[in-house]
Amino acid sequence: MISFNEFSELHHAITLLGMSGVGKTMLSKELRKSANWFHYSADYRIGTRYLAEDIVDNIKYKVMQMDDQFVADLLKSDSIYIQHNISVDNLDPVLSFLGMYGDAALGGLNKATFLERQELYRDAEVRSMKELDRFIRKSWDIYGCQQFINDASGSLCEICDPDDEKDSVLTALKDETLILYIQSDAKSEQDLIARAKSSPKPLFYHPSFIAPILADKPHNGAGVGPLDFARPLFPDLLEFRKPRYAAIAERLGFTIDVSDLFVTETPNATTPDADRFMLNIYDAITAQATTSDAAAKSLDAYIATCKTRAQKRNKD
Repeated sequence: MISFNEFSELHHAITLLGMSGVGKTMLSKELRKSANWFHYSADYRIGTRYLAEDIVDNIKYKVMQMDDQFVADLLKSDSIYIQHNISVDNLDPVLSFLGMYGDAALGGLNKATFLERQELYRDAEVRSMKELDRFIRKSWDIYGCQQFINDASGSLCEICDPDDEKDSVLTALKDETLILYIQSDAKSEQDLIARAKSSPKPLFYHPSFIAPILADKPHNGAGVGPLDFARPLFPDLLEFRKPRYAAIAERLGFTIDVSDLFVTETPNATTPDADRFMLNIYDAITAQATTSDAAAKSLDAYIATCKTRAQKRNKD
């Protein structure tokens, strides 16, 4: 079994898998800040590359509906331009484009538009995951970042087939990264549900999950409050996603309890620094590798990938 010192020296690329709000982005930011890890944010990439034009077009459409001729004339004559300001810390334009089903008078989307944007988001997320290898190379070649963290969207388990050995998204992830499922406990799940209830946000839903819920709803969303529609969905979505996360981790990666991952050396800290993060995941994955053949195989393959990555970088 690889020692902790050997493990910590590898040229890592790790995918964080788990529910929205479980701490993936918070942890990724800490790794970037404390140890120069390259933070690859799926939603940032989606918003700045694959949905960038759609997001801006949606903003332009909203502006043109304001019935302000002065602004409309400036926009049509290219006297002004509109651009989003997406950052890793501000993904609101992505969420506002994805939107929620409901009455247009209340800010909702009709059924056709809602489902169209769901599909656009799905396609964008798939593409963002399938280009990880290129960004891992760029993180080293341009920024000199030895370590890479893939801050995957909470819906990653829904854009792939966990049981398909040839799934293109999962193949891209396992070929380059260690897949780490952050498993929520009862307390963290209650916190996630409470947050979703008080401040529901647009989410991607697997077609098999959302289709029955939309089936008897009016096509134009009339009379349906978007927040009222979204608010009760999260607990069921959590239960829908959990077995999909677990299936990916069991077959291709590892699982770590959220309470074990966020153990820190400093009592007042909320997130582990890079050194503690490495120790926490090392303990979890080596324990699993001793009891599971699949985990042992995944660990051996990941170590080999990291060593090959380091050799190629040293040669270049």
